Order: sequence, then structure tokens, then C-alpha cells
Amino acid sequence: MRADDVEALPGERLVVGLRQEEDPEASQGRRPAHDDLVRRDFTAAAPNQLWLTDITEHRTGEGKLYLCAIKDVCSNRIVGYSIDGRMKARLAVTALDNAVARRGDVAGCILHSDQGSQFRSRKLQRALTRRRMVGSMGQVGSAGDNAAMESFFALLQKNVLDRRRWATRDSASRSSPGSNAPTTDADAKPRLDD
Repeated sequence: MRADDVEALPGERLVVGLRQEEDPEASQGRRPAHDDLVRRDFTAAAPNQLWLTDITEHRTGEGKLYLCAIKDVCSNRIVGYSIDGRMKARLAVTALDNAVARRGDVAGCILHSDQGSQFRSRKLQRALTRRRMVGSMGQVGSAGDNAAMESFFALLQKNVLDRRRWATRDSASRSSPGSNAPTTDADAKPRLDD
């Protein structure tokens, strides 16, 4: 309520308790951990300057399977990923560890994400600091802020994951990006050497 929303009757004294306008993000406990440094400019002149990350989920017969992937904007390749049956901070940290192991020195690289709790976690913030990386987060409710990662996940869902039903988390995870494991249950059966 604001003071100009209330009128006093003639001859009466009006006492109104005012409260500050609330920040909707603060009231939901969702303060961004980082400013939006990318501002939808998904370009980089060289590798390891800008990475994008996001998490997707897929149902299996055992329950949901979560995939966190990291994409280098310059090369347009997935440079790290992590798969787990639980969507916790360690999913994002493991994907980052995987990407750094493949790419080496990434000091100064920007990691851009949405404002999911896994990306705002203390664990991921410490991991970024250890590697001298810079975090960036898109705006709340703005679909285009991480469109490049979302389009990758849409293609993965359409071209791989949605083509069949996955009985187990393990069988679905073996079909994920970068996996050298068999992609179908038939391929997973042991073969006898001749």
C-alpha cells in the first residue's frame, strides 16, 4: 500500500504504515548470483571465452534423468557434461569439472546460465572462483537469455532421447553427448569373440 492510495476523512488524522515496494526476486529467495554479462550476445572470437550451460531432464522407467551440459560458443561444441538421477548442485559442478579437464586453462572464461538453484549454489560459485572463471546469469522469465543451450537440448530430445522409451537411467545416459557407450539396449548386449 502506498500513502497516495488512502485518503483521510475530513477532520480525521490518518496514520498509515508504509512498507517498501518489494523486489519480487528477493521475496522468492532468488537473488541472481551474477549479473547478465552476455545480454543475448552469444558470440565469442576464440575458444574458452564464453560457455553456456543448462540442465534438461528426461523420463525413464526408473524415474527422471538429468543432464547438465556446457557449450563453448566459439566452437559450438559441448565441452563438458554430467548426468545424474538427482538435480543437485553437484550435477553442475561435475559438468564444469569435466569441461575444465578437457579444455585446460579457462581463467577469464564466462559461464552463462539461467538462475536455477544449481547455478546459484555455493558449490558452483566456489568452483568458478577456483578456476578464475566469471559467472553470468540471464534475466528471470526471459526465454531468449539462454536460447543457444535450449536449442541444443531440443535437438537432443528430438533426435535421440524421444525416439524410444528408456527402461533405465543407465540406458538413457549411454546415449548422451560425448558417450562412446552403446546407444541401444541391443548394442549393450555382450558379444562373443569369434
